[in-house]
Amino acid sequence: MASRYWVVSLPVQSSASSLWSRLQDSISKNSFDTPLYRFNTPDLRVGTLDSLLALCDDLLKSNNFVEGVSNKIKRQIEDLERISGGESTALTVDGVPVDSYLTRFAWDEAKYPTMSPLKEIVDSIHVQVAKIEDDLKVRVAEYNNVRSQLNAINRKQSGSLAVRDLSNLVKPEDIVTSEHLLTLLAVVPKYSQKDWLSSYETLTTYVVPRSSKKLHEDNEYALYTVTLFGRVADNFRTNAREKGFQVRDFEYSPEAQEGRKQDLERLLQDQETLRASLLQWCYTCYGEVFSSWMHFCAVRVFAESILRYGLPPSFLAAVLAPSVKSEKKVRTILEGLCDSRNSNFWKSEEEVGAMAGLGGDADTHPYVSFTINFV
Repeated sequence: MASRYWVVSLPVQSSASSLWSRLQDSISKNSFDTPLYRFNTPDLRVGTLDSLLALCDDLLKSNNFVEGVSNKIKRQIEDLERISGGESTALTVDGVPVDSYLTRFAWDEAKYPTMSPLKEIVDSIHVQVAKIEDDLKVRVAEYNNVRSQLNAINRKQSGSLAVRDLSNLVKPEDIVTSEHLLTLLAVVPKYSQKDWLSSYETLTTYVVPRSSKKLHEDNEYALYTVTLFGRVADNFRTNAREKGFQVRDFEYSPEAQEGRKQDLERLLQDQETLRASLLQWCYTCYGEVFSSWMHFCAVRVFAESILRYGLPPSFLAAVLAPSVKSEKKVRTILEGLCDSRNSNFWKSEEEVGAMAGLGGDADTHPYVSFTINFV
Protein backbone atom coordinates (compact mmCIF):
# COMPACT_ATOMS: atom_id res chain seq x y z
CA MET A 1 0.00 0.00 0.00
CA ALA A 2 1.37 3.39 -1.02
CA SER A 3 1.27 6.20 1.52
CA ARG A 4 0.65 8.94 -1.03
CA TYR A 5 -1.54 9.13 -4.11
CA TRP A 6 -2.16 11.75 -6.77
CA VAL A 7 -5.69 12.33 -8.01
CA VAL A 8 -5.54 14.04 -11.42
CA SER A 9 -7.83 14.88 -14.29
CA LEU A 10 -6.88 15.56 -17.91
CA PRO A 11 -9.02 17.31 -20.54
CA VAL A 12 -10.46 14.95 -23.16
CA GLN A 13 -10.07 16.07 -26.78
CA SER A 14 -11.44 13.09 -28.72
CA SER A 15 -12.42 10.23 -26.41
CA ALA A 16 -11.70 9.26 -22.82
CA SER A 17 -10.77 5.70 -23.83
CA SER A 18 -8.09 6.84 -26.29
CA LEU A 19 -6.67 9.31 -23.76
CA TRP A 20 -6.60 6.54 -21.14
CA SER A 21 -4.71 4.27 -23.56
CA ARG A 22 -2.17 6.99 -24.28
CA LEU A 23 -1.71 7.62 -20.56
CA GLN A 24 -1.23 3.90 -19.86
CA ASP A 25 1.31 3.60 -22.68
CA SER A 26 3.28 6.63 -21.56
CA ILE A 27 3.40 5.49 -17.93
CA SER A 28 4.41 1.92 -18.81
CA LYS A 29 7.19 3.11 -21.14
CA ASN A 30 8.60 5.96 -19.05
CA SER A 31 7.63 5.23 -15.44
CA PHE A 32 6.69 1.56 -15.31
CA ASP A 33 6.93 1.43 -11.49
CA THR A 34 4.09 3.97 -11.07
CA PRO A 35 0.70 2.34 -10.29
CA LEU A 36 -2.09 3.85 -12.39
CA TYR A 37 -5.88 3.51 -11.99
CA ARG A 38 -9.02 5.10 -13.40
CA PHE A 39 -10.89 7.24 -10.88
CA ASN A 40 -14.55 6.84 -11.73
CA THR A 41 -16.34 10.14 -11.13
CA PRO A 42 -20.07 10.25 -11.91
CA ASP A 43 -21.91 12.89 -13.94
CA LEU A 44 -22.82 15.27 -11.16
CA ARG A 45 -25.12 18.25 -11.24
CA VAL A 46 -23.07 21.22 -12.42
CA GLY A 47 -25.23 24.15 -11.38
CA THR A 48 -24.01 27.65 -12.19
CA LEU A 49 -20.51 29.03 -12.49
CA ASP A 50 -21.18 31.27 -9.48
CA SER A 51 -22.22 28.28 -7.39
CA LEU A 52 -19.06 26.39 -8.39
CA LEU A 53 -16.84 29.34 -7.50
CA ALA A 54 -18.67 29.78 -4.20
CA LEU A 55 -18.09 26.09 -3.49
CA CYS A 56 -14.30 26.52 -3.67
CA ASP A 57 -13.95 27.68 -0.06
CA ASP A 58 -16.25 24.91 1.17
CA LEU A 59 -14.21 22.30 -0.69
CA LEU A 60 -10.95 23.49 0.84
CA LYS A 61 -12.33 23.61 4.40
CA SER A 62 -14.18 20.32 4.11
CA ASN A 63 -11.19 18.49 2.62
CA ASN A 64 -8.95 19.56 5.49
CA PHE A 65 -11.65 18.67 8.00
CA VAL A 66 -12.50 15.22 6.61
CA GLU A 67 -8.83 14.32 6.12
CA GLY A 68 -8.10 15.50 9.67
CA VAL A 69 -10.86 13.33 11.20
CA SER A 70 -9.64 10.35 9.15
CA ASN A 71 -6.10 10.79 10.48
CA LYS A 72 -7.37 11.35 14.03
CA ILE A 73 -9.24 8.02 14.03
CA LYS A 74 -6.25 6.23 12.53
CA ARG A 75 -3.93 7.59 15.24
CA GLN A 76 -6.45 6.53 17.89
CA ILE A 77 -6.43 2.99 16.49
CA GLU A 78 -2.63 2.90 16.60
CA ASP A 79 -2.61 4.18 20.20
CA LEU A 80 -5.17 1.60 21.35
CA GLU A 81 -3.33 -1.26 19.63
CA ARG A 82 -0.01 -0.13 21.09
CA ILE A 83 -1.47 -0.09 24.62
CA SER A 84 -2.63 -3.68 24.23
CA GLY A 85 0.66 -4.73 22.63
CA GLY A 86 -1.04 -5.69 19.38
CA GLU A 87 -0.57 -4.60 15.79
CA SER A 88 -3.10 -2.56 13.85
CA THR A 89 -5.39 -4.58 11.64
CA ALA A 90 -5.58 -3.51 7.99
CA LEU A 91 -7.97 -0.57 7.60
CA THR A 92 -10.96 -1.33 5.38
CA VAL A 93 -14.16 0.07 3.96
CA ASP A 94 -16.88 -2.59 4.17
CA GLY A 95 -14.18 -5.26 4.16
CA VAL A 96 -12.23 -3.74 1.25
CA PRO A 97 -8.69 -2.42 1.99
CA VAL A 98 -8.66 1.37 1.84
CA ASP A 99 -6.12 1.52 -0.98
CA SER A 100 -8.26 -0.86 -3.05
CA TYR A 101 -11.34 1.22 -2.25
CA LEU A 102 -9.56 4.31 -3.59
CA THR A 103 -8.16 2.68 -6.72
CA ARG A 104 -11.50 0.96 -7.52
CA PHE A 105 -13.74 3.76 -6.35
CA ALA A 106 -17.43 3.52 -7.21
CA TRP A 107 -19.91 6.29 -6.38
CA ASP A 108 -22.66 5.37 -3.88
CA GLU A 109 -25.77 6.68 -5.59
CA ALA A 110 -28.07 5.60 -2.75
CA LYS A 111 -26.10 7.61 -0.20
CA TYR A 112 -25.30 10.61 -2.37
CA PRO A 113 -27.80 11.03 -5.26
CA THR A 114 -25.97 12.51 -8.25
CA MET A 115 -28.87 14.84 -8.99
CA SER A 116 -28.35 16.64 -5.67
CA PRO A 117 -26.61 20.03 -5.85
CA LEU A 118 -22.86 19.77 -5.26
CA LYS A 119 -23.07 21.97 -2.16
CA GLU A 120 -25.74 19.68 -0.72
CA ILE A 121 -23.48 16.65 -1.23
CA VAL A 122 -20.49 18.44 0.34
CA ASP A 123 -22.60 19.61 3.30
CA SER A 124 -23.98 16.09 3.77
CA ILE A 125 -20.46 14.65 3.90
CA HIS A 126 -19.33 17.35 6.33
CA VAL A 127 -22.30 16.79 8.68
CA GLN A 128 -21.82 13.02 8.69
CA VAL A 129 -18.09 13.25 9.46
CA ALA A 130 -18.68 15.96 12.10
CA LYS A 131 -21.10 13.63 13.90
CA ILE A 132 -18.50 10.85 13.88
CA GLU A 133 -15.89 13.26 15.26
CA ASP A 134 -18.27 14.28 18.08
CA ASP A 135 -18.91 10.61 18.91
CA LEU A 136 -15.15 10.00 18.91
CA LYS A 137 -14.59 12.81 21.41
CA VAL A 138 -17.25 11.43 23.79
CA ARG A 139 -15.95 7.85 23.58
CA VAL A 140 -12.30 8.84 23.99
CA ALA A 141 -13.17 11.07 26.96
CA GLU A 142 -15.00 8.18 28.65
CA TYR A 143 -12.06 5.84 28.04
CA ASN A 144 -9.47 8.40 29.19
CA ASN A 145 -11.47 9.07 32.38
CA VAL A 146 -11.13 5.41 33.42
CA ARG A 147 -7.45 5.42 32.46
CA SER A 148 -6.88 8.53 34.58
CA GLN A 149 -8.48 6.85 37.60
CA LEU A 150 -6.25 3.82 37.11
CA ASN A 151 -3.17 5.98 36.68
CA ALA A 152 -3.99 7.76 39.93
CA ILE A 153 -4.26 4.40 41.72
CA ASN A 154 -1.01 3.19 40.14
CA ARG A 155 0.78 6.33 41.26
CA LYS A 156 -0.39 5.66 44.80
CA GLN A 157 0.81 2.08 44.52
CA SER A 158 4.17 2.86 42.93
CA GLY A 159 5.09 6.23 44.43
CA SER A 160 7.42 6.76 47.36
CA LEU A 161 6.37 5.89 50.90
CA ALA A 162 5.61 9.57 51.46
CA VAL A 163 2.63 9.44 49.09
CA ARG A 164 1.75 5.85 48.18
CA ASP A 165 -1.11 3.78 49.53
CA LEU A 166 0.15 1.88 52.56
CA SER A 167 -2.71 -0.60 52.94
CA ASN A 168 -0.95 -3.44 51.10
CA LEU A 169 2.21 -2.98 53.20
CA VAL A 170 0.53 -3.31 56.60
CA LYS A 171 -0.63 -6.59 58.10
CA PRO A 172 -3.14 -7.02 60.95
CA GLU A 173 -0.40 -8.11 63.37
CA ASP A 174 1.48 -4.84 62.75
CA ILE A 175 -1.31 -2.75 64.26
CA VAL A 176 -2.21 -2.42 67.94
CA THR A 177 -5.58 -0.84 68.64
CA SER A 178 -7.19 -0.81 72.08
CA GLU A 179 -9.09 1.52 74.37
CA HIS A 180 -5.90 3.44 75.20
CA LEU A 181 -3.21 2.32 72.74
CA LEU A 182 -2.85 2.88 69.00
CA THR A 183 -0.20 2.33 66.35
CA LEU A 184 1.07 5.11 64.10
CA LEU A 185 3.00 4.72 60.84
CA ALA A 186 6.06 6.92 60.42
CA VAL A 187 7.84 7.60 57.12
CA VAL A 188 11.54 8.10 57.90
CA PRO A 189 14.22 9.25 55.41
CA LYS A 190 16.65 6.40 54.82
CA TYR A 191 19.61 8.41 56.07
CA SER A 192 17.72 9.23 59.33
CA GLN A 193 16.83 5.71 60.45
CA LYS A 194 19.41 5.62 63.23
CA ASP A 195 18.13 8.97 64.45
CA TRP A 196 14.57 7.62 64.43
CA LEU A 197 15.44 4.47 66.38
CA SER A 198 17.34 6.45 69.00
CA SER A 199 14.74 9.18 69.46
CA TYR A 200 11.19 7.94 68.79
CA GLU A 201 10.67 6.81 72.38
CA THR A 202 11.39 10.33 73.66
CA LEU A 203 9.40 12.38 71.12
CA THR A 204 6.57 12.47 73.67
CA THR A 205 5.49 10.73 76.86
CA TYR A 206 3.69 7.40 76.98
CA VAL A 207 5.43 5.82 73.95
CA VAL A 208 5.72 2.04 74.29
CA PRO A 209 9.45 1.21 74.50
CA ARG A 210 10.92 -0.85 71.65
CA SER A 211 7.57 -0.80 69.84
CA SER A 212 8.93 0.48 66.50
CA LYS A 213 9.26 -2.05 63.70
CA LYS A 214 10.34 -1.50 60.10
CA LEU A 215 7.71 -2.69 57.61
CA HIS A 216 9.09 -1.57 54.26
CA GLU A 217 11.85 0.40 52.59
CA ASP A 218 12.15 2.07 49.19
CA ASN A 219 14.84 4.21 47.54
CA GLU A 220 14.09 7.24 49.70
CA TYR A 221 12.24 6.24 52.84
CA ALA A 222 11.64 3.52 55.42
CA LEU A 223 8.23 2.79 56.97
CA TYR A 224 8.16 2.21 60.74
CA THR A 225 5.40 1.51 63.24
CA VAL A 226 5.27 3.03 66.71
CA THR A 227 2.77 2.24 69.49
CA LEU A 228 1.72 4.81 72.07
CA PHE A 229 -1.19 6.09 74.13
CA GLY A 230 -3.86 7.65 71.95
CA ARG A 231 -4.06 10.83 73.99
CA VAL A 232 -0.47 11.84 73.07
CA ALA A 233 -0.74 11.02 69.35
CA ASP A 234 -1.12 14.65 68.21
CA ASN A 235 1.87 15.73 70.28
CA PHE A 236 3.93 12.87 68.81
CA ARG A 237 2.99 13.90 65.25
CA THR A 238 4.08 17.48 65.89
CA ASN A 239 7.42 16.56 67.43
CA ALA A 240 8.11 13.93 64.77
CA ARG A 241 7.50 16.48 62.00
CA GLU A 242 10.00 18.90 63.61
CA LYS A 243 12.67 16.18 63.37
CA GLY A 244 11.86 15.40 59.70
CA PHE A 245 9.71 12.30 60.29
CA GLN A 246 6.31 12.12 58.59
CA VAL A 247 3.49 10.37 60.43
CA ARG A 248 1.03 9.14 57.81
CA ASP A 249 -2.70 9.14 58.46
CA PHE A 250 -3.71 5.51 58.31
CA GLU A 251 -6.53 3.39 59.64
CA TYR A 252 -6.28 -0.33 59.08
CA SER A 253 -9.54 -1.66 57.65
CA PRO A 254 -9.77 -5.04 55.92
CA GLU A 255 -13.15 -3.98 54.51
CA ALA A 256 -11.74 -0.77 53.01
CA GLN A 257 -8.74 -2.65 51.63
CA GLU A 258 -11.01 -5.24 50.00
CA GLY A 259 -13.17 -2.42 48.63
CA ARG A 260 -10.12 -0.76 47.04
CA LYS A 261 -9.09 -4.07 45.53
CA GLN A 262 -12.56 -4.56 44.04
CA ASP A 263 -12.56 -0.98 42.71
CA LEU A 264 -9.21 -1.62 41.03
CA GLU A 265 -10.45 -4.85 39.42
CA ARG A 266 -13.61 -3.10 38.25
CA LEU A 267 -11.63 -0.23 36.71
CA LEU A 268 -9.28 -2.65 34.96
CA GLN A 269 -12.26 -4.51 33.53
CA ASP A 270 -13.97 -1.24 32.53
CA GLN A 271 -10.77 -0.06 30.83
CA GLU A 272 -10.44 -3.21 28.76
CA THR A 273 -14.15 -3.20 27.85
CA LEU A 274 -14.01 0.44 26.78
CA ARG A 275 -10.73 -0.08 24.90
CA ALA A 276 -12.14 -3.02 22.92
CA SER A 277 -15.39 -1.16 22.23
CA LEU A 278 -13.59 2.04 21.18
CA LEU A 279 -11.19 0.10 18.97
CA GLN A 280 -14.00 -1.72 17.18
CA TRP A 281 -15.89 1.57 16.76
CA CYS A 282 -12.77 3.27 15.35
CA TYR A 283 -12.21 0.54 12.77
CA THR A 284 -15.83 0.78 11.63
CA CYS A 285 -15.98 4.57 11.58
CA TYR A 286 -12.63 4.91 9.85
CA GLY A 287 -14.18 3.03 6.94
CA GLU A 288 -17.18 5.38 6.94
CA VAL A 289 -15.01 8.50 7.09
CA PHE A 290 -12.66 7.19 4.40
CA SER A 291 -15.61 6.41 2.12
CA SER A 292 -16.97 9.93 2.71
CA TRP A 293 -13.51 11.36 1.97
CA MET A 294 -13.27 9.54 -1.37
CA HIS A 295 -16.75 10.72 -2.36
CA PHE A 296 -15.64 14.20 -1.44
CA CYS A 297 -12.54 13.78 -3.64
CA ALA A 298 -14.80 12.77 -6.53
CA VAL A 299 -16.81 15.98 -6.05
CA ARG A 300 -13.59 17.94 -5.89
CA VAL A 301 -12.20 16.42 -9.11
CA PHE A 302 -15.49 17.13 -10.87
CA ALA A 303 -15.79 20.74 -9.65
CA GLU A 304 -12.15 21.63 -10.34
CA SER A 305 -12.27 20.02 -13.78
CA ILE A 306 -15.35 22.04 -14.76
CA LEU A 307 -13.73 25.25 -13.49
CA ARG A 308 -10.52 24.47 -15.36
CA TYR A 309 -11.75 22.88 -18.62
CA GLY A 310 -15.26 24.30 -18.98
CA LEU A 311 -18.54 22.76 -20.10
CA PRO A 312 -19.75 20.26 -21.05
CA PRO A 313 -17.81 18.02 -18.62
CA SER A 314 -15.15 16.19 -20.63
CA PHE A 315 -12.21 14.96 -18.61
CA LEU A 316 -10.40 11.79 -17.60
CA ALA A 317 -9.78 11.27 -13.86
CA ALA A 318 -7.03 8.96 -12.67
CA VAL A 319 -5.17 7.93 -9.53
CA LEU A 320 -1.39 7.48 -9.54
CA ALA A 321 1.12 6.52 -6.86
CA PRO A 322 4.53 7.63 -8.17
CA SER A 323 7.67 7.16 -6.12
CA VAL A 324 9.53 10.31 -5.10
CA LYS A 325 12.19 9.71 -7.76
CA SER A 326 9.53 9.31 -10.46
CA GLU A 327 7.48 12.41 -9.63
CA LYS A 328 9.15 14.74 -12.13
CA LYS A 329 8.93 12.17 -14.92
CA VAL A 330 5.22 11.53 -14.26
CA ARG A 331 4.49 15.27 -14.18
CA THR A 332 6.12 15.60 -17.62
CA ILE A 333 3.98 12.74 -18.97
CA LEU A 334 0.76 14.32 -17.64
CA GLU A 335 1.64 17.74 -19.03
CA GLY A 336 2.43 16.20 -22.40
CA LEU A 337 -1.10 14.73 -22.55
CA CYS A 338 -2.75 17.99 -21.59
CA ASP A 339 -3.76 20.62 -24.16
CA SER A 340 -3.06 23.80 -22.21
CA ARG A 341 -5.27 25.83 -24.56
CA ASN A 342 -8.29 24.21 -22.95
CA SER A 343 -7.08 24.19 -19.38
CA ASN A 344 -7.85 27.80 -18.49
CA PHE A 345 -11.43 27.95 -19.70
CA TRP A 346 -12.89 29.82 -16.75
CA LYS A 347 -9.70 31.04 -15.10
CA SER A 348 -9.54 34.78 -14.63
CA GLU A 349 -6.81 36.23 -12.41
CA GLU A 350 -9.14 36.07 -9.41
CA GLU A 351 -10.02 32.46 -10.07
CA VAL A 352 -6.35 31.47 -10.37
CA GLY A 353 -5.97 32.39 -6.71
CA ALA A 354 -9.05 30.39 -5.79
CA MET A 355 -7.82 27.36 -7.70
CA ALA A 356 -4.38 27.60 -6.12
CA GLY A 357 -5.96 27.60 -2.68
CA LEU A 358 -8.25 24.74 -3.62
CA GLY A 359 -5.84 22.37 -5.28
CA GLY A 360 -2.66 23.26 -3.48
CA ASP A 361 -0.38 23.06 -6.53
CA ALA A 362 -3.24 23.37 -9.04
CA ASP A 363 -1.91 26.59 -10.51
CA THR A 364 1.47 25.05 -11.36
CA HIS A 365 0.10 22.43 -13.74
CA PRO A 366 -2.16 22.65 -16.80
CA TYR A 367 -4.36 19.92 -15.31
CA VAL A 368 -6.20 19.24 -12.05
CA SER A 369 -4.02 17.59 -9.41
CA PHE A 370 -4.15 17.11 -5.66
CA THR A 371 -2.56 14.67 -3.22
CA ILE A 372 -4.07 12.14 -0.83
CA ASN A 373 -1.79 11.23 2.06
CA PHE A 374 -2.25 8.14 4.20
CA VAL A 375 -0.31 9.20 7.30
